[in-house]
Amino acid sequence: MIAPVIDFSLRRASGSLFGLAYGDALGKPTEFLTVAEIVRRYGPAGPRELAGDPALVTDDTQMALAVAWALHDAPAFTPEAVAPLLQQRFVDWSVSPDNNRAPGMTCLRACAELSLGVRWQEATVADSKGCGANMRVTPVGLLDVDLDTLAGLAQLQAGLTHGHPTGLAASELTAYAVRLLRDGAALAELPGLLTARAHGQRTVYRADWLGDLWQRPGERTPAEFIARGWDECLRVLGRLDAALARPDDGGDPCRLTGEGWIAEEALATALLCAIRHADDPVGALARGATTAGDSDSIAALAGAFVGAAHGMPAWPADWSTRIEYADQLATLAASHD
Repeated sequence: MIAPVIDFSLRRASGSLFGLAYGDALGKPTEFLTVAEIVRRYGPAGPRELAGDPALVTDDTQMALAVAWALHDAPAFTPEAVAPLLQQRFVDWSVSPDNNRAPGMTCLRACAELSLGVRWQEATVADSKGCGANMRVTPVGLLDVDLDTLAGLAQLQAGLTHGHPTGLAASELTAYAVRLLRDGAALAELPGLLTARAHGQRTVYRADWLGDLWQRPGERTPAEFIARGWDECLRVLGRLDAALARPDDGGDPCRLTGEGWIAEEALATALLCAIRHADDPVGALARGATTAGDSDSIAALAGAFVGAAHGMPAWPADWSTRIEYADQLATLAASHD
């Protein structure tokens, strides 16, 4: 197999991180609106312009920055080095005065336990597979690490707050999708590549990263525990394939792949938006924001995917100075471009 040629002039890491924030900002005001209300407010094309200066983001971008800074500060990409840094960044976020963007209750509950010194495998919300597991994982996909390390990091950052196996598997797939795109894969190739990854990893439990997270009532083996997560991801990837096989009717993508409140549906619906609008990056964000579901998370992940594929040229030039946390996004992306 010939290794892909990465065009670093595109600044794909910047495109992905900024794209996540742009999608988050466009989806922020539409998250709790119906599609009809969004269309009345923004027109049938949905929101396509950043509002405000700075344009405010949600906890999706804030937590992605927390992950990115933990990785930036880590002396090594090992569970022993990264887990304490992630925990501290998450706890700091949870008590920050800027944490006023309707944050998810799962993250707040887990962070409250972590702040008390509870072991993370016990602090996590074991039955939650909310999209908070993977809305923040994009920075992992931008690292130059082997795929086992990428998988371990992606699942660890998810598991600190969302202990459900589907949250773990969906987070790995999200990070893997960013990696594939950064390395030159086409957006249209992703469903097949992610499906192959899910089949290949179905019974792989990463004990070195997750410890005894799997041990809870009703679970018999680590392999059976993690397989439940991969199987749910495979089912939603099947729904994605079915959706892409149909002509695009321009309607709410959530009708086909789910509303995005849970991790696997956030991944699939964001991919649907990104693939449908592969040649119109802002359109991919607008499509994600024009949904009846978790619009900011769907649009944020769509932005991360399209930005990784096309780099910074995908986005209007003036947006990079108008988005909230622009300085942090630029600093964190610089070492990966």
